[in-house]
Amino acid sequence: MKKLFTLLTATLFSCGAFAQIPNAGFETWTSSGSYDMPTGWDNINPLTTAAAVYTCTKGTPGAPGASYIKLVSKTVSIIGVVPGVAVNGLINTTSFQPKSGFAFTSRPQSLTGNWQYMAYGADQGRIAVLLSRWNMATNKRDTVSYTNYLLPGMVMNWAPFSIPLTYQLNKYPDTAIIVLSSSGTTPVANSYLYIDSLGFYGSVSTGINPIHNALASAKLYPNPTSTTTTLFYNSSITNTITVQIADVNGRTYFDKKISISNGDNNIPLNTSGYPKGLYLIRIDDGENTHSEKLIIE
Repeated sequence: MKKLFTLLTATLFSCGAFAQIPNAGFETWTSSGSYDMPTGWDNINPLTTAAAVYTCTKGTPGAPGASYIKLVSKTVSIIGVVPGVAVNGLINTTSFQPKSGFAFTSRPQSLTGNWQYMAYGADQGRIAVLLSRWNMATNKRDTVSYTNYLLPGMVMNWAPFSIPLTYQLNKYPDTAIIVLSSSGTTPVANSYLYIDSLGFYGSVSTGINPIHNALASAKLYPNPTSTTTTLFYNSSITNTITVQIADVNGRTYFDKKISISNGDNNIPLNTSGYPKGLYLIRIDDGENTHSEKLIIE
């Protein structure tokens, strides 16, 4: 079975708070009945469990630690050969494409860790890293960095690795996606990739000062509300931010640039006439974005 497994840069939701790689050492696993899931990492076991086939399993001992992730391409009745795939976020088990990642606002030089891997036939595993940011002007995600590293040769014993990241934009991201796959576009049974102790290393400068994590302090009150709410925002610099309010269907109710000063800023937002429901307020200061949920009663 041929499947083109490419990174999907849309359909992501995240806030702009900095985070390290969740469960980077694969020490935490959650039972899903007939199999264990690495916490924070989605895979296609839910698709193959009816056939009692699991392409993502826990290996022991770790390198270092107690455990690591084992990804093995396997044959599944009716479906064919499926890759061992894990995504640090959510994965679409039909297309094998990632649906989301995790909040991340740094610009690392490389992805590091320990690995073992081997491909059968013409197969070739891969590791992909996508760093992206929400563009409020286009209502789409911009790719800050995308690296698709094809695994060369084979590594039969635990060895350290460092994959340099390639940057397309001189911006800071708000979201990261990491994809681990034992196979390429045409999976071959028994190809495998074992990974442990992931991490980001170094820093690539934009030459522009980050926004001092000011966005992370943005809050709304009251929330829920029926007529008005106030955006409380503290900034260490004088700046212009874009505030956008949209409902869950993507309909925009408010989109305006607002000048803010150094220190505390209280920005009133009139929500009179908005239909009841859940809204998303996005704030963009030119480098980072932040999202807050707003409930209209």
